[in-house]
Amino acid sequence: MSKLAAFGGTAAVPRDRRRVQWPLVEEEDRKAVLDALDGARLVSDTDGVNPVSDLEENWARRFGFAHCVAVSNGTAALALALSALDVGPGDEVIVPALSFIATGLAPVHQMAVPVFADIDPVTFNIDPDDVERRITPRTKAIIPVHLHGAPADMDRITAIARKYGLAVVEDAAQAPGATHRGRPVGGIGDAGAFSLQVSKNIPTCGEGGLLVTRDPELAEAMRCGRQFGEVIEAGRERDYVSYGLGWNYKMNALQAAFTNAQLDRYDGYERARQHNVTGFLARLAQLPGLQVPTALPDTTHAWHILRFRFDPAAFGLDGVRPEALRSALRRLLRAEGVPMSQYQLMPLPDQKVFVDRVGFGAGYPWSVTGARGTVAGAGYPVTRAVIADSLTIQKRHLHPGAGELLGMYADAFEKVWANKDMVATLARAAS
Repeated sequence: MSKLAAFGGTAAVPRDRRRVQWPLVEEEDRKAVLDALDGARLVSDTDGVNPVSDLEENWARRFGFAHCVAVSNGTAALALALSALDVGPGDEVIVPALSFIATGLAPVHQMAVPVFADIDPVTFNIDPDDVERRITPRTKAIIPVHLHGAPADMDRITAIARKYGLAVVEDAAQAPGATHRGRPVGGIGDAGAFSLQVSKNIPTCGEGGLLVTRDPELAEAMRCGRQFGEVIEAGRERDYVSYGLGWNYKMNALQAAFTNAQLDRYDGYERARQHNVTGFLARLAQLPGLQVPTALPDTTHAWHILRFRFDPAAFGLDGVRPEALRSALRRLLRAEGVPMSQYQLMPLPDQKVFVDRVGFGAGYPWSVTGARGTVAGAGYPVTRAVIADSLTIQKRHLHPGAGELLGMYADAFEKVWANKDMVATLARAAS
């Protein structure tokens, strides 16, 4: 049995192999950005073809969307979609209790109240049964998140939406390329929002976002909203008239050019990622007490983030708190060179902005509906259990050449599991 690195043994992952570049910046990315910089169309409101309109067309064609609207970031995409669907003061929007903060803030930006629903314990996505329980006469929309790249149960969600006459805005920030029953996520509901932030599977050189929809009128409303409520038409001189409420949510040409170059290499990257990640997870699935992320039948998982759950009882540690086992494993695996992290430290409803109703003025939008603020520590048992007993791996596995590194990670997991007595000692001490 190999001695654990935390106690003086040799780490499974050598220090010189731990740093992994993402995104990969190749010569074609640099050339695309320089070409855009040398061009005359650095913003999306110029007449004619420009790098932003190129990206919109290429994204729609690659993934099979009818309309694509490029915006400044994924958070802006969510808020703009809700605005175009007339979500506003007095409305409620159901969102998952486990997600990035932007999912919960987007309704507040429209003066609507986020209503949190619990999640599924396997996919970590919003639980359709809990969604239906939380619908009220004020509910206007649902935002399912395809968390970590795993498609949400869109059949159930869209059926509930039709039953109650609700809009569906997919938060696909972490899931470009993921599919649900052969359909690309983002294009199943009324609108879909993607993020191109530098950490994403398909990145830009900083921040960026995309909106997709099959509805031409909704696409036009989103285009209008991203630029001050103006109508920008090919061949028509800009009149600087705001025909409705709008924002400055435009993407610039350099961001678009960079993502266009990345999109050209996406298929090769994705094939390598699927091969590397599924092989890695197959090894880890053999370890007792470890639940690996899973692609459900008829879905394609984008593997943006890998979340692992740890079961003390299945590990042979009855009576040990999940947090204690998680803490022990995090310490030991990180010492071996596996960058385990505790992504999302609390359910969204526990975030101070929602507990204290930090919105606009005197507690808006909550005061519009008479809704109470959330109570920290209350409800959402599945979300709380997942946060308590899980750790994640981020970014390193996105590199198409990460197969060998993931093999070392698997070696590290197996090494730690081979030292279960030491894990048990640390976990019981923490518990």
